[in-house]
Amino acid sequence: MKVLVTVKRVIDYNVKVRVKSDNSDVDLSNVKMAMNPFCEIAVEEAVRLKEAGVASEVVVVSLGPQAAQEQIRTALALGADRGILVQSDENLESLTVAKLLAKVIEEEQPGLVIMGKQAIDTDNNQTGQMLAALTGMPQGTFASEVKVSGDKVQVTREVDGGLQTVELSMPAIVTTDLRLNEPRYASLPNIMKAKRKTLDIKTPEDLGVAVKAHTQLLKVEPPAERKAGIKVASVEELVDKLKNEAKVI
Repeated sequence: MKVLVTVKRVIDYNVKVRVKSDNSDVDLSNVKMAMNPFCEIAVEEAVRLKEAGVASEVVVVSLGPQAAQEQIRTALALGADRGILVQSDENLESLTVAKLLAKVIEEEQPGLVIMGKQAIDTDNNQTGQMLAALTGMPQGTFASEVKVSGDKVQVTREVDGGLQTVELSMPAIVTTDLRLNEPRYASLPNIMKAKRKTLDIKTPEDLGVAVKAHTQLLKVEPPAERKAGIKVASVEELVDKLKNEAKVI
């Protein structure tokens, strides 16, 4: 079985995000970039399926600028077999990404697609669901456990009321949650081996998809500075301040 994994290039989660002086966008100059943490979990799960003998090949796909090859190479160093970059310098919205991935799936014919549930930059949490709708594939979102048996995959989902287990017929799409696994670190020998693995580069035009903007970014502002808190001597004083000063009760 072939497993297709998506990875996205985002600002490293340890970096404090800066806004451009004209408030037009986030400042990416001289900023450390990394693989989206949820995508790391997706790669780890795919590699574990391969190590267990369930998957025969793990293919990593990313969409974005040429620099996104770095994140693909990282995934290859973690154990993926080959990579695909759909190269575009445009701001790719979720629907466009889903359409491009649908074309990649059409070409690759994977038995399972594993994606991070969301990216930490846009926090949309919608590409996996859109992809499932476009391809007609069943989906298991917010996965905390994945079990493959024959042509079925059981996905334990984290929902508001606890855990829900769904069984999907493959090919299927799974989006990962935080508690699915703990991603490994790439060893130096594997990093060197990753440089020799195949990485194909395509464009949206190659896949027959027009990059179209459906939304417009008007302004970006940093969050307001948080005011210092205060200590209260009693519950009565706390309730009084919440009622008369904060006016939240």
